Amino acid sequence: MKSEISRKEEIQITAAKLFTEKGYNAVSMRDLALALGIKASSLYNHIQSKQEILSLIIITVGEHFTEGILEIINSESGPLEKLKQTIKLHVHISLHYKDAIGCLNSNWHNLEEPDLANLKKMREDYEENVRLLIRACKKDKQLKSLNEEVMLYSVLSTLRSVYQWSNKTEGLNEEELVAELQESLLEGLVEN
Repeated sequence: MKSEISRKEEIQITAAKLFTEKGYNAVSMRDLALALGIKASSLYNHIQSKQEILSLIIITVGEHFTEGILEIINSESGPLEKLKQTIKLHVHISLHYKDAIGCLNSNWHNLEEPDLANLKKMREDYEENVRLLIRACKKDKQLKSLNEEVMLYSVLSTLRSVYQWSNKTEGLNEEELVAELQESLLEGLVEN
């Protein structure tokens, strides 16, 4: 049975796709209404502004990352397993919210305050949590004694772009993609 989504969710999904493809500034409310098959004036029954839509898309996906990493951090797993779970989290969100991730990556700078500050804080906190996992792995001699910032950004820069190239990994389902990324991203970092 197909799940029902609200009109507001439908607006967010459609807007994320348009903002990712054309850019936030190039998409008008009329463009969005046309893509939804409704009148532009009808959009205002569900949202107040284009900025509200952008904020909902970006902050919602940011919250998925924030909630996910906190769940991982608070789990009973060891640091290396938590790092692997972080890769899994990132892949899952990237595959299931591909357009929202694209919107986040290419349109975050269009957010207005206080949402822009909120997003920056979420990102800083997320990076700090991954940094702490790397540090814990190094302390336990599970990762090589390399510069943790290089380790952090080499892993995160790959994960931030999964939404762009995941469709080119033919034959791999989500679980297999996670396993491949866990191995390829951590193999050179794991202490033997």
